[in-house]
Amino acid sequence: MQTLIPIFVAIASNLAWFSFTALATDASHEQYSAERREVSALGNLVAPPVMRDVEGFESTDRLKAIYFDALDWQGEETKVFAWLGMPTEITGKVPGIVLVHGGGGTAFKEWVQKWNDRGFAAISIAVEGQTDVRGASKAWQRHAWAGPQRSGIYGDSSQPLQDQWMYHAVADTVLANSLLRSLPQVDADQVGVMGISWGGVITSTVIGIDDRFAFAIPTYGCGNLATAENQYGRALGNNETYTQVWDPMLRLERATMPTLWLSWPGDQHFPLDKQAACYEAMSGRSMVSLIPGMRHGHGAGWNPPDSYAFAESVVETGTPWCRQREVTVQGDRCTVSFESTKPLRDAVLISTTDDGITGGRAWHETTADLTQTDDAWQVTAVLPTDTTAWFVNVHANDLTVSSHFQEQSH
Repeated sequence: MQTLIPIFVAIASNLAWFSFTALATDASHEQYSAERREVSALGNLVAPPVMRDVEGFESTDRLKAIYFDALDWQGEETKVFAWLGMPTEITGKVPGIVLVHGGGGTAFKEWVQKWNDRGFAAISIAVEGQTDVRGASKAWQRHAWAGPQRSGIYGDSSQPLQDQWMYHAVADTVLANSLLRSLPQVDADQVGVMGISWGGVITSTVIGIDDRFAFAIPTYGCGNLATAENQYGRALGNNETYTQVWDPMLRLERATMPTLWLSWPGDQHFPLDKQAACYEAMSGRSMVSLIPGMRHGHGAGWNPPDSYAFAESVVETGTPWCRQREVTVQGDRCTVSFESTKPLRDAVLISTTDDGITGGRAWHETTADLTQTDDAWQVTAVLPTDTTAWFVNVHANDLTVSSHFQEQSH
């Protein structure tokens, strides 16, 4: 009998360990579930925040620097610096757009002006507590009501949720929407959002939270980054707060608005396969534009005409001017069909035989065949031997539309 006592002790010890582990797992799941609910609740910030003009900036009646009230941070009130602009010609109510910068950026006055020139009201927000004035160190000066700054790649995940930068960046974007759509000159049903790089990450996140946006343009930035083969994967692979609370993939099924995913094949930060997972997860219609040689940056992101043409088509017709209809592959021949309200002039197959992160691969362009049928445009091309990934681009004057990114098994 004595020889059985150690066995009973061991069994009891193991049962206690398993019970403790199960309880800890349940508690962890409940915590993440509660935090996901808190993030989703940011979509309830529908009341327009109080705003006031900022002195000391070259503002006009049409384009002015403002602060608007944001969420408290660590017990202190915060405000967001922004540029708010209206088109010169206003007949009736105009569409609008919220603009969100990326790393190293700020509220860009020039970006607002570009959208104003296209007939949109626009608000460009600074999401790290800064203005658009450079300090002695060349960094953007922080103002007296600044909230948190970004800490690396979700580097503040161990902090309480309401202290984390992404929590405030998403809230700022929702509040900017509430502010812009409240203005008497703006059509509240035609306000979109565009973000570049980290602003694209914010945009990818917010469209699953704030369903009032009429359209969205995530540029470069996306979700599904925990398994990316670059610095994002290295930083996020073991970050449960990201995978359980912040990954845009958690909510993209709720995103029903038309969305343009704008990037380029050489982007080192946000791989094309990760971006593709995001638009494939959406419920709304997605349009993709992958522009070779586009580069990564704020000017590179807002200079192409594609974002403006996309937004114009959505506010005018309710749908993107072009979108992929179907993709088929038979042997080495691929076929892609598009529906387009603009005439298409040519098609190009863009493919690679390399592996690894998409931004590090060599991409090759070959001419593809483009034909028009009664209600569609059809592209056919032969995939080079050993192709690992590909997409096709079609062009309407200076506009680029891409098929969905495809990975090819050997």
